[in-house]
Amino acid sequence: MSMGPHSFGDASGSYVELAGIPVYTAAQFLTENVVSVTSSTKDHTRNVKRFSSKTIFIQPKLEPKPGLDTLASLPQDVSPDVQASIISPSGKLTAILRETSNGSNGAKNRYVEIWARDKLEASTDVSKLHGPFYTDDYFSSLSFSPSETTLVYTAEANAPELADPDPFARFRYLPDFGESLTGRKRPTLNVFQWQPRSAGSEMGNLKGNGRSTVKPLVFREAIPTQVAFGQAVFAADDRIIATGYELTEDGHRLGVKGCLNRPAGIWELILEPSSLGLSEDNDGFSNITASSATRISHPGRSSRSPRVYRDAALDRVTVFWLSNELGGPHAACSSLHSFDMKTRQSTLLLDTVFEAKAQNFGDEFYGLYTDYGLPKCPFIRLGEDPRTYIVAHTAEGSRTTVVLIDAERPRGVTHLSPAKTPEESLRSWTVLGTDGERKVLCSRSSPTVPNELVIGEVANKVDGLWIAWDVIDQPQIPESVGEALDSLKASIVPIPDRFPTETILIQPPVSQDRVKQPLVTFIHGGPHGNSFTSFNPSIVAMVLQGYTLSLPNYTGSLGFGETYVRKLVGQCGTLDVQDVMGSVHHLIKLGVAEEGPRKQFVWGGSHGGFLGAHVIGQYPDTFSAAVLRNPVISCSQPAETDIPDWYYWEFGIPFTSRTSITPDLYDKLYRMSPIAHVDEVKAPVLLLIGKDDRRVAPTQGRSYYHALKGRGKKVDMLEFPGEGHPLEGVEAARVSWEAAADWFGRAVAQAL
Repeated sequence: MSMGPHSFGDASGSYVELAGIPVYTAAQFLTENVVSVTSSTKDHTRNVKRFSSKTIFIQPKLEPKPGLDTLASLPQDVSPDVQASIISPSGKLTAILRETSNGSNGAKNRYVEIWARDKLEASTDVSKLHGPFYTDDYFSSLSFSPSETTLVYTAEANAPELADPDPFARFRYLPDFGESLTGRKRPTLNVFQWQPRSAGSEMGNLKGNGRSTVKPLVFREAIPTQVAFGQAVFAADDRIIATGYELTEDGHRLGVKGCLNRPAGIWELILEPSSLGLSEDNDGFSNITASSATRISHPGRSSRSPRVYRDAALDRVTVFWLSNELGGPHAACSSLHSFDMKTRQSTLLLDTVFEAKAQNFGDEFYGLYTDYGLPKCPFIRLGEDPRTYIVAHTAEGSRTTVVLIDAERPRGVTHLSPAKTPEESLRSWTVLGTDGERKVLCSRSSPTVPNELVIGEVANKVDGLWIAWDVIDQPQIPESVGEALDSLKASIVPIPDRFPTETILIQPPVSQDRVKQPLVTFIHGGPHGNSFTSFNPSIVAMVLQGYTLSLPNYTGSLGFGETYVRKLVGQCGTLDVQDVMGSVHHLIKLGVAEEGPRKQFVWGGSHGGFLGAHVIGQYPDTFSAAVLRNPVISCSQPAETDIPDWYYWEFGIPFTSRTSITPDLYDKLYRMSPIAHVDEVKAPVLLLIGKDDRRVAPTQGRSYYHALKGRGKKVDMLEFPGEGHPLEGVEAARVSWEAAADWFGRAVAQAL
């Protein structure tokens, strides 16, 4: 298929150029007008994701004028040895978790370091103490104590050894935490303490730093149920707040990635003073003992993401966290809670929102649909206003927006990301952090505009809260890329009579012969996920090949109210399929697309692959080709997944630890699955399979491949060793895109 008039390079070159645009991954204030920002980019020469950091200096406004004057340092590579880092609240110290390769044998050395600016204050080799550091969203911890003399982090405990008193310990089954956490079974909190070398210490100390030690956290008394702790943060020098993940009654550790309904709670861990302090023997690792472990969140909720706010003026410490219902849909509207450490009082700040009701919140609010956690630094104060606020991003329909949440008054929500113009209505936002006062750092993008870094300053005016946003950094984009992006048109199209279904539409320039471009319907997974208006290199690169892309958010997508999340439960394979087809038919009616051979294609992964396989089976004459990534093909086969409960809850079947497949259940789930329609499939199918997928077993895709092949259908399948469910490795993502573009291109050329 020929490329559009504003495209650049060949098909693969377009993708590589767009996927190589840096993405802001973290930002924080170093001082009032100095920001440190970290970006990631895909290096397609080395097939690795690389990180860089730079410092941005913001000049204070001396007179009213639009925009801000900034000065940025050159980007510096972040060493791949650095697994995680954090700057202390005072800004005086930096903690680093470092992992290096030990020669050619593949062994890893691990270190915990404390830096005071450019001076190494303390460093400890923890290679023998524990395994890899946890750096994911679910268990990762890295927090300074208020006195900045202690650090807590999460690492994998060592497996039992030959010397263990139990001769069977090395072989005893212990489940891991599933997709993206394969092999992670023993997350353990570790406490690092150090004593910097004093100014008068003896010269010639080759270590160059003071005494330090690391001690794993143990509990004086056994916790009633087996709990794995992560997301730890200090509330006081002797108190840690952490998320505790529990085993199910049948011994499962259900996969946590993308799942907000797991048995998990917020715990207060009180450390024994006698176990704190540096050991006399630097080479020996004793334990830090928790004298008590108390769950402070409601036992009937799945809770996560603790954040601690210290109000020195009021001598008050407050813990905030998110929660969802246990069981049911894997993602849904979250609640926000607070807990006063002094009064021991809990407050529900935001509850589940079933329907958006402007009168309840001042602004129309669909509920809180965050990522897995709140921003790392979400708090602000507004001058003389004694209240504390939380800044977060949330799904609102097909975009993500920024909201300001009153941390003391329930249901107090103010929108901070305006949508008063067509351009603003297409922006999606991510909150990166705050300065603790008035300023907020965000990244934002739209379907045709890559991420830019913006700063906002919140003001409390007579007529309410107000914010002004200024761009302080943008990626450097070649002129040809900018022209190509400017040639595209994006919009959000509601689908009549199917509320809340709407689709994000991205169109290439109109061709000179005014022939309608083929439509590719790209279906998100979940099913309780989203397609957002944020910049997506894969989507844009496909549009630049001359296709119109439609990204429908069907019933069950997040950001429209809890009513519509739950409406899909029990109707997967019917209601969501009808919504997707409704989007196709509406775009045909609008004249954006047309029916007929080589005019309609479908592309989707996970539950999006499930829907893609459904529509080519239920509507075999509509689509001319399909590309499916790790699709769910048979819902009656839940044994080989890290989330077996998904195969029941989403299809309207309550799940407990005793639930298992019966002949009747098998029949019901089979009939709700794409495999039930395999005989009707006509479209050529390309399957993209991660060989290490824990979420949807590779056997699902393979069985579909053989079922199609055995029926004489056109099918091909690519398998990616070492790749999991998202196929997010740099090479796998590129090859997957190239294969999809080739598959659609050959279908257009009638070469399939």
